[in-house]
Amino acid sequence: MLVSIDHGNYAIKTPNDSFVSGLSEHAARPPMAEEILEYDGKFWTLSGQRLSYMRDKTCDDRYFILSLFAIAKEMERTGRYSPLEQIQLAVGLPPEHYGILKDKFASYFKRGMIQFAYKDKPYAVLINRVMVFPQAYAAVVPQSSLVVHTLRIFIIDVGGYTTDVLLLQNGKPDLQFCRSLETGIITMNNEIIRKVGALHDMLISDEHITAVLRGENSVILPDDVKTAIYEAAKQHANDILNRLRELQVDLRANPAVFIGGGSILLRPFFEASRLVAKADFVESPNANAIGYEMLARKQLALRPTV
Repeated sequence: MLVSIDHGNYAIKTPNDSFVSGLSEHAARPPMAEEILEYDGKFWTLSGQRLSYMRDKTCDDRYFILSLFAIAKEMERTGRYSPLEQIQLAVGLPPEHYGILKDKFASYFKRGMIQFAYKDKPYAVLINRVMVFPQAYAAVVPQSSLVVHTLRIFIIDVGGYTTDVLLLQNGKPDLQFCRSLETGIITMNNEIIRKVGALHDMLISDEHITAVLRGENSVILPDDVKTAIYEAAKQHANDILNRLRELQVDLRANPAVFIGGGSILLRPFFEASRLVAKADFVESPNANAIGYEMLARKQLALRPTV
């Protein structure tokens, strides 16, 4: 069974699902939770409180546990269940970290037979192959018509903690030109929460910020707080574009494809900016996971055995 997972700093995504990259560990079974994963004598539940940023996600087992949640959800969705399920795993890394961490990230998931329980149902899986692809590039694979006939185009992935940039030349990634900035949506949200707390004596959350930027009517925040959120997001979008120019990424002279959940939130500001001449947007926040799956299927067709 092929499972593709995008290990975001803000959310874990498969082609069909998304959940916050947050975990709670329990020494005993939590009495009120329904979605419990038991592994190696410990109990885990998903949490709305995301994990702290980790450049190297192999430092501990938390992203492995999050991956087991994703695998179990995919098996549950497809109805796949066997005494030992063989898993081919497709994952990715930011382009700037790809060459350094690729082999380490692949090894992180290879642990022989893995036994765990999810929602009180026992599972046994063997991850017999791990394929690692560059983020950002993977996200535009399903939208290849946007890039294949373009001489130079930048892929801008505004994610949870980082904004990753990759140059494509004639539709092919140039891994010698890839950059990563710590200017993702988590950074923006933290600054907005701090400002609103200081200026308006009000505690807001990531969910408030997202709802305001999406224009949802359910938000009951005062208008001046909504305005503060909107203006801070606009400034953050401009800061990203200015930081990109410092890295010789001039979007007045080169087209761009914006991807990632952060790009979707900040789209109105990017589109209105004089620093962006031509931009397309990949709307699906699951785009990287979908791209990993497509790239993996192609690779498996060429090399069906490990």
